[in-house]
Amino acid sequence: MHIAIIGLGEVGRCYAAPLQAAGFELSLCEARPSPAATALASSLGLPIHDKPGPWLAGAQWVLSCVTGAVALEVVKGLAPLLARGAVIADLTTASPQAKRDAALAASGHDVGYVDTAIMGAISLNLVRTPLLASGKGAEEFKGLIERAGGRVQVIAGGAAGDAISLKILRSVFTKGMEALCVELLMSAEKQGVREQLYEQLSDIDQTPLRSFIDMLVRTHVIHAGRRAHEVHDAQSELASQGLASVVLPGVEQRFRITASALKKHPLALAEPSIDQALQWLASTADQA
Repeated sequence: MHIAIIGLGEVGRCYAAPLQAAGFELSLCEARPSPAATALASSLGLPIHDKPGPWLAGAQWVLSCVTGAVALEVVKGLAPLLARGAVIADLTTASPQAKRDAALAASGHDVGYVDTAIMGAISLNLVRTPLLASGKGAEEFKGLIERAGGRVQVIAGGAAGDAISLKILRSVFTKGMEALCVELLMSAEKQGVREQLYEQLSDIDQTPLRSFIDMLVRTHVIHAGRRAHEVHDAQSELASQGLASVVLPGVEQRFRITASALKKHPLALAEPSIDQALQWLASTADQA
């Protein structure tokens, strides 16, 4: 099987040697090769093409490892050059809509498209970095990458755009938690109660994450008003320590928006399910 790698940054370089070692025929493409890319190509005994061209006609798979900003443009340029039935695996950070548009552009030339999201740090885990894949050809892509020592989770029934959407949503959660934890532990350390704080938070460890976040949203649509005041008081306390919060003003605004919506559109249920809470939040999102 012939695989072409478009883009020899950190991601493209990561997969080149393992794929060749797994027995695949390889082609490389990079418009402006770095010294690292040049050294890699030399070690593999391969030339570096400076742009896509007729040489792609024999490729059954293409790994697009360019930047997200040019991902759609690259797919539009690649698709007409590929044989029918070839597949593009897009490992870029392009937006969900860009990936959906890329899949459509590829299908117009009878070329498959796999939305691939990198779910970890390539620099740390190299080819073992977890990937999340969706779209036509995702299962085949999983087999290909795993043959080279990689790890791929396929979203059953997923379409192009789903994998990168989940990566972004995961980042909303983890980066939001990161920012909050920075402020939380700075304050705890300044007060000399960090170890005690871990103990007070330990009950959260006993609850499955899904149950915990669902509970937060279910009760949010009941208690947003009271919690907004608690957040305001917490901000005042951090400010008194010389640690003015960057995170909590946004948290307070989120609670106050919900509290305002509750006044205009009271919730009809005393204890809504997560589905009912999300439906109510969605129905009032543009009316708060």
